Amino acid sequence: MNENVKKQLDILAKRYPELSMIVGEIENTYLILEECYCNGGKLLVAGNGGSAADSEHIVGELMKGFENPRKLSDEYKDKLIAIDDQMGAILANNLQMALPAIALDGHVALTTAYMNDCEPLLCFAQQINGYGRENDVFLGISTSGNSKNILYAAVVAKAKGMKVVALTGEKDSKLSKIADVTIKAPQSRTYMIQEYHLPIYHCLCLMLEERFFGETE
Repeated sequence: MNENVKKQLDILAKRYPELSMIVGEIENTYLILEECYCNGGKLLVAGNGGSAADSEHIVGELMKGFENPRKLSDEYKDKLIAIDDQMGAILANNLQMALPAIALDGHVALTTAYMNDCEPLLCFAQQINGYGRENDVFLGISTSGNSKNILYAAVVAKAKGMKVVALTGEKDSKLSKIADVTIKAPQSRTYMIQEYHLPIYHCLCLMLEERFFGETE
């Protein structure tokens, strides 16, 4: 196991002993995401209610610095400044490197149009159909693991050749049967499951940041 990965998993297990039983699934999810980003892919994330908020939270941690400033390379800075001295300098000093990720709940015009014109439960599936590519990963967040709009999206993702990761509660579910890896938070009540989801995805984001942008400061 990579030292940075082991370090973050050990910290997670120490802070949340109940999660020690699922560190293997968390590591496997990290490896899927690492491969995705190494191959130029992106992460597509979806959930409902509190899980939709978690989707946005995950994207926020990946698309900008989490604990690391993620500074641009000198070559990229020079390209920005070469286009426009003033604006390029501002961009060079303030932009941060990103791991591409999209939360599918955030596109109000698209989703409401699709829900009005077509089948509402397929609003996430339609976006996977449009955005998804073979090297991408779909992360479906569902405390029950049986949310129909997440299941439809997972089916499309698999058909597109994407990997599917599920973040659920402790019970077996339809989503876990489709997913390549399922991280089952060891609780059955919705709010308690969600309380475990946050440290799980924070751990994943920290490991990815350390892998692609160096150790956190």
